Amino acid sequence: MESVDEEEQLGVESEDEFSELSDSELQEAFSKGLLKPGMNLCVDKSKKYVNNVEAMKQCLADFRRDLPWVERLDMTNLPAEDVLSKVEEKFLEKTDEDVTVDDDFQREMLFYRQAQATVLQALPLLSKHGIATKRPEDYFAEMAKSDLHMQKIRKKLISKQMIMERSEKAKKLREQRKFGKKVQIEVIQKRQKEKKAMMSAVKKYQKGMTDKLDFLEGDKREKNTTQGSKKVLNKKGSSGKRKYKDQKFGFGGKKSGMKWNTKDSYNDVSSFRAKVAHGRGNKGGKKGRGGKQNKRPGKSVRKKMKSRS
Repeated sequence: MESVDEEEQLGVESEDEFSELSDSELQEAFSKGLLKPGMNLCVDKSKKYVNNVEAMKQCLADFRRDLPWVERLDMTNLPAEDVLSKVEEKFLEKTDEDVTVDDDFQREMLFYRQAQATVLQALPLLSKHGIATKRPEDYFAEMAKSDLHMQKIRKKLISKQMIMERSEKAKKLREQRKFGKKVQIEVIQKRQKEKKAMMSAVKKYQKGMTDKLDFLEGDKREKNTTQGSKKVLNKKGSSGKRKYKDQKFGFGGKKSGMKWNTKDSYNDVSSFRAKVAHGRGNKGGKKGRGGKQNKRPGKSVRKKMKSRS
């Protein structure tokens, strides 16, 4: 027993010694094995709460100032009377026990009624002390910022708006270009597909694999559509160009045999000219001494003539 007491005393003395040592000395002691786990324990001390009532009262007294109400403008009152409940003949008022804290509507109504009571009590006091509660009609308040500063802000806002509008326009143009390019690619792909299908159908027909000419129905349909559109235009009314062509060339139909002679045209000799018919006029061009026309010399002869000159 005596040895145990001696070890405890030595342990206490060693703890006191190590508590006064610095960090470097403690590290050296730990490396030598003098410090062992379980020797140092953290003890939570119970916090003592001091309720000094006299000191608190003294602090409140220091805070208090005997100032007039105009300087303080503080109001302490109960909520105003509930007029709506009287109008609706609800005379039974709720007690504090019936009011629930979690009811947001009740809580907001209590705040509203208390603000009403404050206004009803504060307005007479303000008028009594000569404090104005309404803004006069000719009241002029100077702005916190100068006109120059506000103009700078306005210019900056306008420039930002212009930049936004330009970016929106550029975005729309890019979208339109993308859409147009997409449509163009789709049209080209469609044409290539139709062409490929047509070529394959023609090859099959040439090789004798099929005896159908269904691939030509597409052209017929296109012709029918164009003829139908022309008919619609004719129904609406022909243009001046169309009228002139119709007057000059006719309305279509049979053209062969239109210049053949008839009995009347054969007997009509009013347009006959003997000089023209027998070549007596100047229509035949210039003639030489033998009555033959002058012919132009050949290319080689013309070159020789040029070289001589």
